[in-house]
This record gives sequence, C-alpha cells and structure tokens, in this order.
Amino acid sequence: MFDPAIDAFFNAKKEAWLKKNIKSSMNELEIKEKKTECEATFSREAWLPKAAKRAKSRAFSTHPCKFSHPSTGIGIKNLKNYTFVTPIICNAIKTDDGFLRTGNAPSEIDSLGDAAALDVESFLNLKMSDSRSLMEHIENETNLAKALLTIQLDSYTLLRKRFLEIKNPSPKSETSSKIKQVFFPVDGKYHLLSILSNSGLIYELKSRIDKIRFSETTKTLKEMKRSNTFSDQVYNELYNLTVIGYGGAQPQNISELNTRNRGKAYLLLSAPPTMNARVIQFPKTNFFKESFRYFEYREIFDALHRLFKTDYNNKRIREGRDYRLQELMDRIIDKMWAVRSVFNEQYRKDDSRLSPQQRIWLCEEFRQIREEEDEWLEKLCNDIAGWIIRTYERLLGKQAFKLGEPERQHVRKIVTSNMEALR
Repeated sequence: MFDPAIDAFFNAKKEAWLKKNIKSSMNELEIKEKKTECEATFSREAWLPKAAKRAKSRAFSTHPCKFSHPSTGIGIKNLKNYTFVTPIICNAIKTDDGFLRTGNAPSEIDSLGDAAALDVESFLNLKMSDSRSLMEHIENETNLAKALLTIQLDSYTLLRKRFLEIKNPSPKSETSSKIKQVFFPVDGKYHLLSILSNSGLIYELKSRIDKIRFSETTKTLKEMKRSNTFSDQVYNELYNLTVIGYGGAQPQNISELNTRNRGKAYLLLSAPPTMNARVIQFPKTNFFKESFRYFEYREIFDALHRLFKTDYNNKRIREGRDYRLQELMDRIIDKMWAVRSVFNEQYRKDDSRLSPQQRIWLCEEFRQIREEEDEWLEKLCNDIAGWIIRTYERLLGKQAFKLGEPERQHVRKIVTSNMEALR
C-alpha cells in the first residue's frame, strides 16, 4: 500500500481496462485470465518502466509552443512539417508592477507532447496526502518516491531520471521558424525572441469569466430577472467576448490545459476606445477665433446688413437691428457657458495665451475675480463690440455699410446691457 491517491490511480486504470476487454460472451475461465492479465499489466513492476520511458514524450511548460503554431512540439523530429521547440518553464517572481504577466497572476503549469502519454502526466501530478504532487516527491527523493520506484526490473535511479525528463526533455534551447520571431536590440546587437503564450493565464482568464457568467448564484439571479422577481443582489455580465479555438477537433494535440477546456478560450474586446469628436473647444489664444465659429454667426450679420442698407429709418428697423444684435449676444453667452463647461478637461495653463480679460471671463479659477471686479468686464465689452464691428466689415467686404460713431456707440450699448450675463 502506498498513498491512497496512487492506489486510486491504479484501480481506475484496471477498471477501465477490464471494462474494455471483458465481453459478456466470455466464460468464467476467460474472465479470470483477463483479470490476471490486468493485474500483471498494471503492477508496479510492469507499468512503471513503460511509463518512465513514455514520460519524455511529454513536457511541462508554462508557454507551450503549440499555441503559437500547432506544427511545433517536442520529441518527434522526423515528422514532415514538424519542428522541435524546447519547452519553457518560466518561474517569474510576483511583483506589484501593475502588469498582467507570468508570475503576477495564479495559473497552472501546462504540458504538451504525445497525447497517448497523458496518463503518465496524470500519474506524476497526483496529489499525495501531504498536498505535494508525486512529481515533487520524486524530485526531492522522499521515502515515498524511493519505495514506489524501487522495483526489480529497473533501478530506482534510472526510473527517477526518466520520469524527470518530463520537466527537461532537452538540454539545449531550440526554437522554430514557424513561431513568430522578433529581433530585439541588446547592447548594440540583436537578440532573437520567439513569441509564446502563457496558456495558464489564458485558461485562468477563462475560469474567472466562467465563474462570473455561469456560477449557480448568477444562474439564479438571471432566472429571477427573466421572471421579473425582485432581488437585492446583483450579478455581472461581460459583453463582446470572442471564443477562440485551439487544435480544432483534436484539442489534446495542443496541450493538457487545452484538452481540459475542450480547446476553447476567451478573448476580451481589445478594440480602441470610441472617441467622441469635440464639439466644444476651449480656446488657447482667442475665444472668437477658436470657439465661436463662422457658421454660428454668419446669418445674423447677413440679416444686420439687410437692415443697415435700407433707405429709411423707423422704429421697426431699429427694433430689428437691436433684435439681431441681441441675438448675436445670446449666442456668444451660450457659447461662453459651453466653453466654461469643458474648462476642467481641456484647459492647459501652460498652453494658454488668452488675453487677461478673456482668461478671467472663461476660466473657473478666476471665478471670484469675475464676480467681484468690473475692470476686466469693461475691457471685455470693448473687445466684443470691436469684434462685432470688425467682423461685419470683414464678412460683407465692400458691400458693408459704413458705420459712423453713433452706430458704433449703439453696438457697445447693446453689448454692455448684457454685462451681468457675461460674468
């Protein structure tokens, strides 16, 4: 008797063999012969030497090469279109560097190689009563390992050596042209890097996503939602997942973890964020040139021009003129509030070349000055009135009505009537 896990492994192997080889048509003698054959086949003396020889056809790896290209692998070098790649076991140390990488997230070690030798790997991965794997016992040469591997047909040393080949099947490093290669500059030269995937992280991600989406709690809450039943609990959902397959109909040809997960893994959405076009721009040099655009005021100046060029002057014409000037001020004030709303997101003090009065007018950091002082506001009103007159003359060109001093003073009067709204 050895560890219960070892006894359970051999009992399961025997049970599967008998189920496959004993037929209902057999008599008692034939059944007895098959049972005797089964005991001989799965005795330590018979099974361990054969298993030890098969161990080198598989290899443990944190980054199985077959996830990068299925026509790479270990052990079989003479197959057409098949190349040997040294299996990598990365023992990275966990650090709080903020990266999702090998060592920073818990993940299982994977393996690749001949699928027919998966039972050998399962044997070596058995958990003993002390929570250590059988492989750890063999590496550390514990009493359990020595007792298990001491048989008559082969020496303990030879069996141990062959089983350990699953962790280091080749003493030299080899890669393949089938795997994506990157030349990385190091000390004036180039170092060739082979890009490999950490399959443990791939399936740790899948495990966590499955727990989020398919746990019993989540299933219950989803059913309550469908039936419109109240619950104070919440559940999470992940959208835009993509399922990727490795190995097609034969996932066992890729790796052991891939076999366990039926060759399916998840890809999270990695599209770039959708950027919303900035409708509002915080000005850097001048509000009227950068934030208050041509299309927002052209129609008003055209309407003003039609009023200016009329041959007569009456109350309706003057009211129409004032209405258009006030409409222009309303749009300026609306734009002022829109620009102020993006101050926190867009304003960069080092890049700003606004005039002092525009800076006080638009920047939130000068809010107290804006509310308590008037000197800046007088200057701003002069700027707005001057901008209205210059813009009218520029837009209409030679057709512009020549404004006299009374008209200019009236424009400033309309502007100053909105002083409180401009604060």
